[in-house]
Amino acid sequence: MMFPHPDIERVLISTDEIQSRIAELGRQITADYRGETVVLVCILKGAFLFMADLCRHIDLPVNTEFMAISSYGHATKSSGVVRILKDLNESIEDRNVLIVEDIVDTGLTLSYLIDLLSARHPKSMKVCSLCSKPQCHKRVVKVDYCGFELPSEFAVGYGLDFKDYYRNLPFIGVLKPSAYEQEE
Repeated sequence: MMFPHPDIERVLISTDEIQSRIAELGRQITADYRGETVVLVCILKGAFLFMADLCRHIDLPVNTEFMAISSYGHATKSSGVVRILKDLNESIEDRNVLIVEDIVDTGLTLSYLIDLLSARHPKSMKVCSLCSKPQCHKRVVKVDYCGFELPSEFAVGYGLDFKDYYRNLPFIGVLKPSAYEQEE
């Protein structure tokens, strides 16, 4: 069997599995916020595909905001240094905020982000992440809605990237080490 991309070692999560799980998450979020409005804060660039699909499955009034944060640069592991590249355009004070992430790896970026946004006095704040690698967490962070747990391999696709490539793959797969080892 040929893999769907020459740089992918194996597929971890298929397109159908991703879409089915996103629909489930949307139903759960709708139920949990019934009668409320929610601000979805998309963490760019990785979460943009996930949030686009997720918000279509949330049957509530939603606002969308975007933040760009970096702790990876072009590496395969988090540097632990978080930089805000783009901040929110609107205030989140007294609003229900749902942070939408592509992946929680070390938890350092998300922990920083939660502290930063908490200081802006939202009514409530929760986290929805497409993927998590709990075995890699260096900080305890609560992920209220998690799509999938991944092994500690380097995964790409459906928003997850290496050097800004592979985000457009409609599935999540393990990147072959040969695709990144020479880069490090």
